Amino acid sequence: HVSEWTSMRQQSTGLAVCKWSCVFLSSRAQIERRMEMVRVVSHNTHKRMVTCLQGHIGTDAEKRHKKLPLTALSQAMVDGGSQLGEESLIGKMMEVCGEAENRLASELLQHEVQIEKDVLDPLNHTFLLQHSIKESLSQYVDIPNILKQRKQLARLVLDYDSARARWLQATKSIISGTNTQALTAKADLLKEEVDEAMNKMELCKDQLAADMYSFFSKEGDYARYYVMLLEAQADYHRKSLTVLESVLPTIQAQQDSWTEKPAFGTGLEEHLKRSSREIALPLEACVMMLLETGMKEEGLFRIAAGASKLKKLKAALDCSTSQLEEFYSDPHAVAGALKSYLRELPEPLMSFQLYDEWIQASNVSEPDKRLQALWVVCDQLPKNNKANLRYLVKFLSKLAQDSEVNKMTPSNIAIVLGPNMLWAKTEGTLAEMAAATSVHVVTIIEPIIQHADWFFPEGMYMPGSMVGPENDNPRKDR
Repeated sequence: HVSEWTSMRQQSTGLAVCKWSCVFLSSRAQIERRMEMVRVVSHNTHKRMVTCLQGHIGTDAEKRHKKLPLTALSQAMVDGGSQLGEESLIGKMMEVCGEAENRLASELLQHEVQIEKDVLDPLNHTFLLQHSIKESLSQYVDIPNILKQRKQLARLVLDYDSARARWLQATKSIISGTNTQALTAKADLLKEEVDEAMNKMELCKDQLAADMYSFFSKEGDYARYYVMLLEAQADYHRKSLTVLESVLPTIQAQQDSWTEKPAFGTGLEEHLKRSSREIALPLEACVMMLLETGMKEEGLFRIAAGASKLKKLKAALDCSTSQLEEFYSDPHAVAGALKSYLRELPEPLMSFQLYDEWIQASNVSEPDKRLQALWVVCDQLPKNNKANLRYLVKFLSKLAQDSEVNKMTPSNIAIVLGPNMLWAKTEGTLAEMAAATSVHVVTIIEPIIQHADWFFPEGMYMPGSMVGPENDNPRKDR
């Protein structure tokens, strides 16, 4: 009976443990594989996040701020602005923009500190659950604790196997031994050890299983760290955008108020307002130089100037320099600069708005009525356009008075200069637009030059500013 009882007890106990262990191990193996994958992926992601940070993790805020590339950029811009001084627009912009970059660096520092605290540190501890990382680790269910429990379970399994082996050996001794009572008592003690080892093993298994299932039941909470990363980035970019939007209007206003802006390619109204002038600087400067040395030059406005000399003169006029003496000897370059200025205006001197009216006036067949129609349109020009057109036409009329020498009759002047004074607001190159309207433009510009004193009876307007050589300036005689 003893041997039969022993055999049955061995079989039932072994089968129960084996069956339960196989089911548990199969489920646990799947979870462990997934958990290992999560650990590896989290580790790799953590490393990549760290490389995205521009500051040094773990250092105090002040040192970290100094090491940011944005801080270095800010300091370089501020220093550069100080060296260039307030009289330089570049220096002024560098200083203001450098201060803005420093504010952006401060926002970046706060962002990276927040990312380190709310995302990187928790990931580094491998998914701590909804607690501050400063609290005791015993409050968490995390992968390191699960791995620790797994090692403990392995030891308890070895203890159970050892106790069970000793108990099996004792039960075998009962069959072959003589002192059955003593051997049975020993076997019972060993059986208690087996039961105790099994209980410990089962408790550890239960705890391990509970922790692993709990870990994956909280997967949504762990995924929250990645959502927090995006939320922090969104908040950082919003704050950075706020910084930029707060300084950009001021920067733009300072830039717009800067008077030293190129005249070529700038609208007439803007140029006159910025420079506090009544006549555009390139127009006045070129007319003054041509009055001095170009009135007898044959083919003025028709013969092309040297490209390098023309480029140099345009650049000199753009920076508002008064050192123009060297250009007095090249009237074709001066005439070319005047043509370029008129051609590069965003809107023609004689206005897009009145283009159709100009064309209709030029189509009037009777000469006297055509002149009257042209005068009506001319009188509708905006004040600044009319003042600058009057200045130019009065000069062109004076130029035509020497047409026997310079060969520039009102008709010739209208042909070469008219397409730069009026063109249609249509798509296409300037050459295409000029070709499409050249015939009409000539019939508009030629009579205006011929009858300049009738269109503009005020006389040739001479602004108060001085352009050109100080000695023997023609303005002194007018």
